[in-house]
Amino acid sequence: MASRVSSSAQDLHGLIAREGQQIALATVYTQLKKLVESGEVDVVMTDRGESLYRRCHVEIHHHHLACRKCGTTVEVDAPELEQRANDIGTRNGFSELRHVLELNGICPACQLS
Repeated sequence: MASRVSSSAQDLHGLIAREGQQIALATVYTQLKKLVESGEVDVVMTDRGESLYRRCHVEIHHHHLACRKCGTTVEVDAPELEQRANDIGTRNGFSELRHVLELNGICPACQLS
């Protein structure tokens, strides 16, 4: 699946400012929170505790590989993981399972730098 770069609220605020628009950083955070709540974007935490936001381009359930250094994410499909999650839920008597999995590490580009 596709690789995506995540952006911080400060990055987005700076982009808006460079385009000549004025908006408070607090407003950017508020709007990002609403987008996260609606499921239009999701958030990943870096090793430094910074929130990075990204928009998924896949409508179906999927998971992510995320770089802890630069925030690049890769959307991945993992049917074997889905089966394992369902097996664990069933074994413990759960139904209507939902889950989120994010694997994080260092991407190939950051390994070279």
